[in-house]
Amino acid sequence: MRINKPLVVTAGEPAGVGPELCLALAHKDLPAEIVVVGDPDTLFSRAKQTGIATSIIELDASDVGSVHANPGELLVVAQRFPVQVQCGKPDPANAEALLNGLRFAVDGCLRGHYAGLVTAPLHKAVINDAGIAFTGHTEFLAELTDTALPVMLLVAGDLRVALASTHMPLRAVPDYISKSGLRDVLTVLIADLQSKFRIDAPEIVVCGLNPHAGEGGHLGTEDDAIIAPVVAEFVAKGHKVRGPLPADTAFTPAAGHKDAVLAMYHDQGLPVLKYAGFGNSVNVTLGLPIIRTSVDHGTAFDIAGTGKADSGSLLAAVKLAADLARQ
Repeated sequence: MRINKPLVVTAGEPAGVGPELCLALAHKDLPAEIVVVGDPDTLFSRAKQTGIATSIIELDASDVGSVHANPGELLVVAQRFPVQVQCGKPDPANAEALLNGLRFAVDGCLRGHYAGLVTAPLHKAVINDAGIAFTGHTEFLAELTDTALPVMLLVAGDLRVALASTHMPLRAVPDYISKSGLRDVLTVLIADLQSKFRIDAPEIVVCGLNPHAGEGGHLGTEDDAIIAPVVAEFVAKGHKVRGPLPADTAFTPAAGHKDAVLAMYHDQGLPVLKYAGFGNSVNVTLGLPIIRTSVDHGTAFDIAGTGKADSGSLLAAVKLAADLARQ
């Protein structure tokens, strides 16, 4: 059964595969109406280039909810780019318009026009090249929604991996991990697993920061001094939290993880999840006042416009956003 409100989908970096992934959605059986925020000319051109025969139906924002797409049609609220898009060649001159599309989509979610937001991939470097400080979707959406602490969660089937730190250099991670920070991340993770995923008493495995979770202090002190005491606090409050566990075993059946694994840094948790479900896994931002899901991959400039892009992750992101909205 379809949800009542549409989902808004941002088409992402126009020189990448985002536009053709959105076109592919017009030919899928979806659990929600979707409205794409993007450049109609770019979408039309990409449809011709890739052979994804799609009718672009341009909407005014006021039309959302009253106009419905037939199979092969894509509803689009226009966010036009000032510079013509070339596949594989991102232009910083289009960065501000791209971010304006995100601003529009988030505002529509906050106003209740959309059930949730699904995002195609961006390219952080080209936005920074435009002189706009940008560390990623997660942080930008937090700023737009006045969210103190967004938490990145990746989902592949029954495997859920949350991150205690997101987009930062590896050498900065140990100084970033703190008791107060971990408390905040675990609080958001537990709350959203309960409210958005409807898991009453989530069981969470917490990874250690160092190899072998510090080896009793012989391979670093952070695990015993910071992570273990926070885990003990949550256990004392009645939560099902275990750790710190060595990251090389935390994802194995022997570790007995059930509802989520909390990794300390980006490349500690995501390689495992992407190996388990690349192309069908979904990025979810927890802590926001809106539902937001995204693909698990980048802009793929090398195959943009070739018709080779796999829409599996965007389709999974739409389905998960609809499930969360239904909850």
